[in-house]
Amino acid sequence: MINFGYTIQTDRQIDYDGGNRRILNAVRKGEPSVDWCMSCGTCSSSCTAAVSTDYSLRKLILLARRGIEEEILKSVFRCRFCGKCINACPRGVNTRNVIYHMQLAASKIQNHEI
Repeated sequence: MINFGYTIQTDRQIDYDGGNRRILNAVRKGEPSVDWCMSCGTCSSSCTAAVSTDYSLRKLILLARRGIEEEILKSVFRCRFCGKCINACPRGVNTRNVIYHMQLAASKIQNHEI
């Protein structure tokens, strides 16, 4: 094969129809303010758990919207519930409650209840 100096990248399109939004729907039932989130990242920048890990609430909400559960299940339980994110959110999203309902939904998925 001839090397032209470039490679074909993998597809990076977001498939909003292919994901499973069980976690987002469960969070919406418990905390409807999750829909106010504009993914600004202020919550993640003030997060205590994000200092020592790759935990990011902003990323978790984006993954829930896209329906990618595997990555949510890996890191949703890293939250320390310190509450800094709820004070930092400019939209008034009850982020602690979002995380609580996200962990609840993740536990139910792991126990095959939903």
